[in-house]
Amino acid sequence: MDGLSLKERYGHLFGQLSRFSRAPAKINGFNVYEEGNPNTRKMIDAMVEENLLPGSRLEGREHFADFLEQTKAGKRGLLLSEHYSNLDLPTIFYLLEHDEGDFGKEIARRIVTISGIKLNEDDPLVRAYTEAFTRIVIYPSRSLAKVSDPEEIKRGKTINMAAIRALDTARRNKQIIAVFPSGTRYRPGKPETKRGVREIDSYLRIFDVMILVSINGSCLRFSPANPEDMLSDKVFRDKVIVASSPVMECRLFRNSILETIDPSSGLDAKQVTVNRVMELLEEQHVKYEALKAAE
Repeated sequence: MDGLSLKERYGHLFGQLSRFSRAPAKINGFNVYEEGNPNTRKMIDAMVEENLLPGSRLEGREHFADFLEQTKAGKRGLLLSEHYSNLDLPTIFYLLEHDEGDFGKEIARRIVTISGIKLNEDDPLVRAYTEAFTRIVIYPSRSLAKVSDPEEIKRGKTINMAAIRALDTARRNKQIIAVFPSGTRYRPGKPETKRGVREIDSYLRIFDVMILVSINGSCLRFSPANPEDMLSDKVFRDKVIVASSPVMECRLFRNSILETIDPSSGLDAKQVTVNRVMELLEEQHVKYEALKAAE
């Protein structure tokens, strides 16, 4: 069964996903916050469970637990994760909720993900798949920069202003905000897709604590023939290790980077900061890749 496309492997579930779907097909300033859909979530969980091999687990469990306790105490929590496939988030949730510690279920319950608008608007099946998890929808700056239509630019700005308000509400409600700092899935052979977006610096400014989450292994991989079509992604059984860094203070982390930048260098301080985030994620990934390979 390994190597079948998502459409081939799970096409028999697409009708049910569509029937249960309730997320809006068009985003505006009033619907950027979407509660997770428990009906579609059950089907996504079943997909993850079917393809995770024995040995799949959380690493750095004490860091996840510490992160939860700090957010429960009132610190605003940010989770920054690697992004290899559209099963990354479902796998993180699944492993958190099936860990033997109570912290995992509580973290999963509090997570709100930042999600790009195209996951709602490009394809109804992708929308049904994505809406399984609570999220705040944004109009990514990379996408907005390519828009020339004034009305669409206005819509994008309206959506992002509403997303900022929704983000502020979520932070005050002690929810954990999960962001993929690359802004897109990493495509093998295209290192630019692993470059962090400079907007992550803004998140570091408004959150108190963060963890970096690496993902080693993936049950969903790009189709070489059609990498832009999510439904053509290939399904594989794999052992997946989801690992957390120690909890870091966002302000201290950011300031430590800024202190190394010569003001006369002309460097983009925001980009330098997010570059360090991506470097640390890569170091963590390499560490656990070696552990996985040795098992």
